[in-house]
Order: sequence, then C-alpha cells, then structure tokens
Amino acid sequence: MDVDAFIAGHRGEWRRLEALVRRRRLTGVEADELVLLYQRTATHLSMVRSAAPDPVLVDRLSALVARARAAVTGVQVPAWRDAVRFATVAFPAAVYRSARWWVPTAVVFVLVAVAVGSWVATHEEVQASIAAPAEVRELVRPGGQFETYYSSAPAGSFAARVWTNNAWVAALSLAFGALLGIPVLFVMAQNALNVGVAGGLMAAAGRGDVFFGLILPHGLLELTAVFIAAGVGLRLGWTVIDPGARRRVDALAEEGRAAGGVAIGLAAVLLISGVIEAFVTPSPLPTWARVAVGVVAEAVFLGYVVLFGRPAVRAGEIGDVGAQDRADWAPTAG
Repeated sequence: MDVDAFIAGHRGEWRRLEALVRRRRLTGVEADELVLLYQRTATHLSMVRSAAPDPVLVDRLSALVARARAAVTGVQVPAWRDAVRFATVAFPAAVYRSARWWVPTAVVFVLVAVAVGSWVATHEEVQASIAAPAEVRELVRPGGQFETYYSSAPAGSFAARVWTNNAWVAALSLAFGALLGIPVLFVMAQNALNVGVAGGLMAAAGRGDVFFGLILPHGLLELTAVFIAAGVGLRLGWTVIDPGARRRVDALAEEGRAAGGVAIGLAAVLLISGVIEAFVTPSPLPTWARVAVGVVAEAVFLGYVVLFGRPAVRAGEIGDVGAQDRADWAPTAG
C-alpha cells in the first residue's frame, strides 16, 4: 500500500469526520453522515494496520475512530447517577402519582379488616367455625402462638424470611395488575381477612392491646408497601382498559416500567419493615416505644414520598426510566 496515496485519497473524509465529531449538535443528515464516516474510517484503520502499519497514521486514525465511536454511541451515564435518580425521582414519583389508587385501597382494606375483626370478636359461633377451641386458646393465650411467632427463629433469618414473603406478595400484586387488576383484589381481600380474623380472636380473648402492640411496629410500613403495590397493580390493570391519550402499547410499556421500578423500591421498604419485625416487634421494649418506632418509620417514608414525589410529578415524571434508557419510537399520524 502506498501510504501517501492512501492519505491523499481519504484525507477529506477524515477531516469531515473530525469536524462532525467536534460539533455539539447535529442535524439528522449530519448524524447519518457521522455514522457512515465512522464506519469507513474504522475500515481504513484496519487496512492500514494490516497492510502498511505506519505508526503515525495508525495513532491518528485510532484517536479519530475512538472519538467518533464515543460520538456515535454516546457517553454512558455512571450507574450511581441512575441510582440517585431512581431514589429521588422515579420511585417517589411513581408512588406519589399512584396515591389515588393505593390510598383508597388502604382505606377499604382497613374497613374490611375492622368489620371482619368485629364480627369474629362478637360471635362465638364464628370463632368456633375458624378453629377448634383448643387451637384458638393456644393462639391467643399469653405466650401463645401469636406472640411467639415473632421470636420463632433467630432475628436475622426471621427478617430474611419475612422480607422474602412480603416482597413476593408485593410482586404478585404488581404482576397481577396486567390481568385487569382482578387478582390484586383477591390478594388484598385474603390479607384483610387474615388480619381481621387474627385481630378478632385476640380481641375476643381480651388481648386486643397485645395484638396492636405486635402488629403496629412493623405493620404500618409493611402494609403501606403492600397497599402501594396493590394500587400500582390496579393502575396498571386500568391502563389496559383505558390508556388515555397514549397508544395502548405505549401506555402499558410506560406503566409497566414504572411498576417494575416500584417493585425494586418496595423491596427496600419491605427490608426495613422486616428488620423492624425481627428486631423491634419481639423486643422487651415497652409497647409505646415499639409502636413509636413503627410510627416514625411510617412518617419518614410518607414524608420522603411527598418531599421527592410531588415536585417530580409536577415536573412531568411518572416513574418511568430516564429518556436515554427508553426504546426509540417513531411518530405516527392520527
């Protein structure tokens, strides 16, 4: 290969590529030209290396190809910036935006649990239909199954088990949303019945204070996470029915990505509630102190959602991933 002739034949293309790489903004035609010249120059570099490895020319073309590659592929955003954006924008925005779904879910859940608990507590025949009298006594007596459940395993393994179970329930609520949200209602109804039955049996035995003293420390945050999962799942189900002004496929993609982010965020929230359930709920602290821990954890979480979520939603965020991580889309008429 005649290196001088090769340089003379392609110098114009290389200079044009250098000019395009230096520009901060490109038109569509210029972007296409950049990609084409980058591919050609990469081929030129390969030819020079194999046929006439002139060190000066190889260095020049290597640097040019590297700069062009960065311009074509873009600069990768550091992972920590993605994590910060998720924690301060995407997750709180998705939770705050879905409040119109999960707050009513929480209200209905509490009303159902209270109604079931009152019914169980005031009707002996209902209590007898739930379990044998000996089993009920074993459940509600001092030092019985309801109390010892929270210390039935070492705190660390108990926290891991509780976290896994609750994260699974939350994930199911989110995933079931795609099925028009109907299975979400079943999951929530089942959990409300379980809470109501347990509370009713404890109240009938005159131990309602023990029930709330054991449930509230971790249950406030834990149930809030479950309510949020159910609310986001119901919102996803409603999107199938009414996508609004968006195309149904686009709406489901956006809401689905937001729901996936919520699942990740709730896993962290449920980890905290699991730690409280394992280390605080069965602790020898007085009831007021244990409940106070749960109230503080709940207040901090709700404050975080409002503090970061409200401005993010007002800025147009819906909890979706950043624009650079979304699939490209083509405009459509109509």
